[in-house]
Amino acid sequence: MGSTIIDYQDTAVEVHRVVVGPVDNNVYIVRCRQTGDSVLIDAANEHDRLLELCRDLGVRQVVETHGHWDHIQAVEAVRHAGIEVAVTQADANMLPAYDLILEDESTLQIGRLRIDTIATPGHTPGSMCFAVEGTPLLFTGDTLFPGGPGNTTFENADFNTIITSIERRLFTGFGPDTLVLPGHGKGTTIGAETPHLQEWVDRGW
Repeated sequence: MGSTIIDYQDTAVEVHRVVVGPVDNNVYIVRCRQTGDSVLIDAANEHDRLLELCRDLGVRQVVETHGHWDHIQAVEAVRHAGIEVAVTQADANMLPAYDLILEDESTLQIGRLRIDTIATPGHTPGSMCFAVEGTPLLFTGDTLFPGGPGNTTFENADFNTIITSIERRLFTGFGPDTLVLPGHGKGTTIGAETPHLQEWVDRGW
């Protein structure tokens, strides 16, 4: 199965993580332990490695947190292997191809797991986070990291928009024990980050 890291597991779900590509992207595979079905979050890079994991872990679908180049390099390969790729409409034109459009406040069914979609624009217009119902798991892509929001110096990014997304959709919507699993680097919790919101606003990044 290769060198996956188990970031979380309980009786219902397990989360495998691999770090790929030149900017160390986190790729997560969220697996239903009852059925063996999985979803892969961000087909970022190293497609041969990801395809092996898709086969080993029963990946049925790929969902993209956003459309930046470093998160989509393996999209064509997984689609060629017959796995559907889903992305928001606002970021769809950033991908070489896709199969499904992700809507805000919808629910993805993976085995017996239910995964909620949360639109969090700012890093890109179509950035999206994913929360696994009944667990503390929140996958934030490049919207929220330990120490602040994702980069908003890119074209079509906006700092005020990402701050609003974090405050209204993440800090208001999730409890302090929620595990934040970002697109790069180490995780954190909602409780660890919430007290620093005004600091981020004041510094402007």
